[in-house]
Amino acid sequence: MCGIVGYVGPQSALDVVMAGLKRLEYRGYDSAGVAVLADGGLATAKRAGKLVNLDKELSEHPLPSAATGIGHTRWATHGGPTDANAHPHLDNAGRVAVVHNGIIENFAPLRAELAERGHELPSETDTEVVAHLLAEEYSACADLAEAMRLVCGRLEGAFTLVAVHADAPDVVVGARRNSPLVVGVGEGEYFLASDVAAFIAHTRDAVELGQDQVVELRRDGVTVTGFDGTPADVRSYHVDWDASAAEKSGYASFMLKEIAEQPKAVADTLLGRIDGSGTLSLDEVRIPAAVLREVDKVVVVACGTAFHAGLIAKYAIEHWTRIPCEVELASEFRYRDPILDQQTLVVAISQSGETMDTLMALRHAREQGARVLAICNTNGSTIPRESDAVLYTHAGPEVAVASTKAFLTQLVACYLVALYLGQVRGTKYGDEIGDVVRDLSGISGAVERVLETMGPVRELARSLAHKNTVLFLGRHVGHPVALEGALKLKELAYMHAEGFAAGELKHGPIALIEEDLPVVVVVPSPRGRSVLHDKIVSNIQEIRARGARTVVIAEEGDEAVVPYADHLVRIPATPTLLQPLVATVPLQVFACELATARGNEVDQPRNLAKSVTVE
Repeated sequence: MCGIVGYVGPQSALDVVMAGLKRLEYRGYDSAGVAVLADGGLATAKRAGKLVNLDKELSEHPLPSAATGIGHTRWATHGGPTDANAHPHLDNAGRVAVVHNGIIENFAPLRAELAERGHELPSETDTEVVAHLLAEEYSACADLAEAMRLVCGRLEGAFTLVAVHADAPDVVVGARRNSPLVVGVGEGEYFLASDVAAFIAHTRDAVELGQDQVVELRRDGVTVTGFDGTPADVRSYHVDWDASAAEKSGYASFMLKEIAEQPKAVADTLLGRIDGSGTLSLDEVRIPAAVLREVDKVVVVACGTAFHAGLIAKYAIEHWTRIPCEVELASEFRYRDPILDQQTLVVAISQSGETMDTLMALRHAREQGARVLAICNTNGSTIPRESDAVLYTHAGPEVAVASTKAFLTQLVACYLVALYLGQVRGTKYGDEIGDVVRDLSGISGAVERVLETMGPVRELARSLAHKNTVLFLGRHVGHPVALEGALKLKELAYMHAEGFAAGELKHGPIALIEEDLPVVVVVPSPRGRSVLHDKIVSNIQEIRARGARTVVIAEEGDEAVVPYADHLVRIPATPTLLQPLVATVPLQVFACELATARGNEVDQPRNLAKSVTVE
């Protein structure tokens, strides 16, 4: 979850590292620190809290000029967010500095061994043991990359490590296992980071690092080996967005910017996926059509917002392909002994491509012989690399921790996968697929129209900022939308919020209804499954009769809900299965505005991080 930056080159290492950390603060903001190699030694600074605290420390106590350095923003695991626990961590001689993302599971026995050998470890972190182990190994071999390989051979868990040594002034070494790390390749300069956003202002050329690899950065090049020392093959790629895409561009927050970018993101995710005849052409899906025709079960694994996308995908997959579909929380998947075989297709959804729970579920599925298709937003990340196929969304960088445009593009990708399966298996005719594709192509404009009418939603959100609870109801694909609306409110406003299937209201949740309680209801189209529409109108009447304040999201032209809506939010009419693409947007705006009214930081909610790289 933490943000990591390393640099070797002609520029001021401190300036490059601090600029990179600013772009990565969304990955962790409990504390921050830097280390630079200067004048034959190490100079460090670190502070608890957000990056601004470190900025202040550096302005008051500047570090010396240097061309090599590393930096870190932390999401606390072992030990609280204090100055002592902030990274980088040093050995007792102050010659080695290490930053770390992940968890070292066997740190306790390693720490005990070091203590027996006379090492003093003042922090509460698991990371500190690595600095001391590196110092020992380096003293024996005088090669920082070799020392890192030897240390990694002793570590258990998931980790990215980046280190420097005062005796190797133009070297930065990194290692990765189950945690992200990418190399940026410039002209006479090289970068290491947990996300390309850290160096995108300097270069858009990157190199993937694979599992269990060590990378050595010098002024004259990059060397990558396995943990066993054998040379490693690497893949270079070019990032298809620039630094401006990771800036706020005049918006008050990244989240507001990313909500506004959704029409373009939806359109971009559709680009190149449909040929001139209207046939789907998903070039990234490298699983042979003959194999897909034999699939007898689809299992979607995901976490958080991506899980809600999977719940919606289930409706589309089963309706368009007639294949049974299960949706599983990735964190629970491998622990319940799921039934998988070679006829199972597992769809793994992750914005970052590094979500540890989803990665572990993916690996378990492949061990059981299942094929895996990843839906991901991050080129070169671990989940796509370890899958049989990948469908990249094209949302561009999403910096705000609470996901918005990634969610909508995940939905589009899920619809494309469902249609592609229907096309390959012959359960949908070409003209039927063409009709859905045309509907999908119109969604970008529909989302744009929703965004243009959000003034009353913002006003309503501000008026409810003093409330403690908001409930959300939905039926059919509206149920996952209700879950997503509740999640956004929890993440951003720190309020009690719950989403329910409206049909479950009378089976318990109606006991929560009280006078003036805000209840948001996502109403299905009366033009689709009209019986569902009639039933949810009855649900609205039931809660309103008990004093609730009803906030009704209904499509244009639906007059049946008007008498029962205290607040009516109109959305464009869309086919039933596609409605989440427009119905979710008001809930995003609502949560963002309400959180802002409560004085919360919407881009960096407390206790959360963008990429969850530990289980």
